[in-house]
Amino acid sequence: IGNLGGPDLQINLPLDVEILEAKGKHIYPGMIAANSVLGLTEINAVRATRDMIEPGEINPNARAIVSINPDSELIPVTRANGVLATLTIPRTGSGGLIAGQSALIRLDGWTWEDMEIKSPVGLHVFWPSLRTYSRWTSSEDEEELEKLRKAYAEKVRKIENAFADARAYQKAKKDQKSNTENDLRWEAMVEVLEGKATVFIHANTIAQIRAALHFAETNGIEKPVIVGGIDAPKAVSELKEQEAAVILGAVNSLPIRRYEAYDTPYVAAKKLHEAGIPFCISNTGSAFDAANERNLPYQAGRAVAHGLPHDIGLKSVTLFPAQILGVADRLGSIEEGKEATFFLSNGDPLEVRTNVEAAWVQGRKIDLSSRHTQLWKKYSERNRQKKEAAE
Repeated sequence: IGNLGGPDLQINLPLDVEILEAKGKHIYPGMIAANSVLGLTEINAVRATRDMIEPGEINPNARAIVSINPDSELIPVTRANGVLATLTIPRTGSGGLIAGQSALIRLDGWTWEDMEIKSPVGLHVFWPSLRTYSRWTSSEDEEELEKLRKAYAEKVRKIENAFADARAYQKAKKDQKSNTENDLRWEAMVEVLEGKATVFIHANTIAQIRAALHFAETNGIEKPVIVGGIDAPKAVSELKEQEAAVILGAVNSLPIRRYEAYDTPYVAAKKLHEAGIPFCISNTGSAFDAANERNLPYQAGRAVAHGLPHDIGLKSVTLFPAQILGVADRLGSIEEGKEATFFLSNGDPLEVRTNVEAAWVQGRKIDLSSRHTQLWKKYSERNRQKKEAAE
């Protein structure tokens, strides 16, 4: 494992070390995509390639790490733009509530064991929608509205029951006289109940966020992390009270309400920063976005263009996600003793025109070729041949 050295590194270099001329170039720590299904999906339209969903509503024992595909064609595309680590998260199907345990992986390795940085990182709860209207009927249909309210209440009850059952299981296992058999689902939640694992609650609207934070408080969940958090700037006081962090998704998107200003998503990061809420910027974490994780720096770039300080924008995809995920002692910045996971670029990585020229993971220089570069070479040759024939 390659770690970053101190000021005396030069005099200790081995004789055969490769030295690169980097005059005028820029070095940055590897970016971290903190909300992704990279490695669990390949082609969104092909069900056989989508491994991120487990059947059922309550799956706390589902582990993302063991399903990672190190040969995914999406991984080389992602790391070629400086994104060198991702938090890969299991998802829920329609109506799913507790998806399982995420894994932080480096985007280089022969096996998932090689790629593992930290697993599990935490438990992921998908808070149900508080939508109190039907897409298909009038908003004045009281009977339909009541059905929606009951459906929401039932889903919340299932989440609460899961935590209550896990707590009862934990208590029974501690009782030496108990003959309680091992239950993988509740066993996976023991560290959460003991405060040793982070709980990530996926919630976007203000009502969802407030309900999720209230749930965390009543269940003794310390320092929860809100994932998505489109309306997080509207819940600043609640977030501060709970010491919650936010993994902010979909910065480069449209407002979720017709009456909101066009730049509502763009300035969300700025508002969280000004309020002192710990946050980082990510993509949406959808299967579609798995093929577009390379665009992570441009999410931060959009926030910077709308008022977020530039240095904070860089930290929002490097140091801040490392802090939220509990690996700031290893990743997120270029400091002595940390993993040598960084990249060399010809400009600001938040700018679309910037190219990553080289990258290292744990001190290993990695190959930046991908399916994209292979296709470029293939069709460049076609154009060369046509030009040669014309001459």
